[in-house]
Amino acid sequence: MGSRRDQIKMDETEVLTFLAGERVMICATNGRDGFPHLMPLWYVVRDGRLWAWTFAKSQKVKNLERDARASIQVEAGDGEYAQLRGVMFKCDVTVHRDLEVVQALGEEIFARYAPPGAEELAPEVRAMVAKQAEKRVGMEFVERERATWDHRKLGGVY
Repeated sequence: MGSRRDQIKMDETEVLTFLAGERVMICATNGRDGFPHLMPLWYVVRDGRLWAWTFAKSQKVKNLERDARASIQVEAGDGEYAQLRGVMFKCDVTVHRDLEVVQALGEEIFARYAPPGAEELAPEVRAMVAKQAEKRVGMEFVERERATWDHRKLGGVY
């Protein structure tokens, strides 16, 4: 029997399933004052990597231009210890500024977060994304290291 830490780890399939089911990641960048800058972001997963977009003039981008490292976390659970689960990645972040890349990412994000039953983006949503893409950047989070936990695997025994 492995350590408690080993018992609660998620494998790759579990991580991808978990990320597909959750909706918000918290992104921590390094602020110039030494404090972490934490912000929630919608995201998509592409080939196992998390991607998000944000305004090009945001504090996150300023921080990433100075230091391209970030930590991101996605977590879930109803507040009971036995239900907590999540994943934390230490990442290098590639900032994408190409308008076509940013617009395609925005459309992918809005498609993921569309109301249930929406088969494709409405023309007005595509137009809004195209307009916003001019002011935004894409962020590709390239994993260096991860930690995962799913306390449900302990079956209530600690």
